[in-house]
Amino acid sequence: MTTEDKLTKTGTTILGMVCKEGIVIATETRATMGTLIAHKETKKLYKIDEHLALATAGLVGDLQVLSRYLTAEANLYRLKRNTKMPVNSAATLMSNIMNQRKFMPYYVQLILAGYDDDGGHVYSLDAAGGSIPDKYTAGGSGSPYVFGVMEDHFRDDLTVDEGIDLAIRAIKSAKSRDSASGGMTNVAVITKDGFRPISQDEVQKRLEKIAK
Repeated sequence: MTTEDKLTKTGTTILGMVCKEGIVIATETRATMGTLIAHKETKKLYKIDEHLALATAGLVGDLQVLSRYLTAEANLYRLKRNTKMPVNSAATLMSNIMNQRKFMPYYVQLILAGYDDDGGHVYSLDAAGGSIPDKYTAGGSGSPYVFGVMEDHFRDDLTVDEGIDLAIRAIKSAKSRDSASGGMTNVAVITKDGFRPISQDEVQKRLEKIAK
C-alpha cells in the first residue's frame, strides 16, 4: 500500500472551498488510534496568517511542525517585504518542504486556503509534495461524504455565508457516516478583511437551521 493510499484512510475530515468574496475552511475535531477515540477536541484548523489557514489530516506531530514552519515563513515574508505572502507562494513553499521528505514523508494530507490580491484560493497538498489548486477539495477518511455533498450543492457564485452553511452540512454528513470523524465542527472564513473563526454557538445555530 502506498503512502497516498494510507493517507486516504486518515481518520479525519477536512474541507476548503472558494466562495465569491473569500474562502471557507472547516474540520471536525476527533482524533483516533485505530478504533480508539484518543481525543475528542483535536486542533486541525490552523491560522497561519491573517490571510492564510491550514486544515490538516495525519500525524499530529507532523502537522504541528509543518504549521509552525509555514507560520514562521509567512511572518518572515511579511517582515522582509512589508507585504503578505501570496497564497500560491505559500502552497509552493509547503509543497517543496514536503517533497524534500518524499522518501520518508511527513504522514499528512493538507488543505491550504487563503485570500490575497488575486482573490480566494484553495490548494490540496499531499505527502509527496503535490500541490493542486481547486474550487473546493476535501481530505481524510470522511472526504468521500464531503465530496458527495459538495458535488451536489457547490456553485461558483456561493456567498461566504452560504459557504459556511455548506461546509457545516458537509462535515455533518462525514461525522454521521465516518466513524473516525466526530466531535465539534470548526469553521473559519478568510476575506479581504482577514481571518475570522466561526464560534461554536453560531455553528450550532446553523446546524439547527439546516436540520429544519
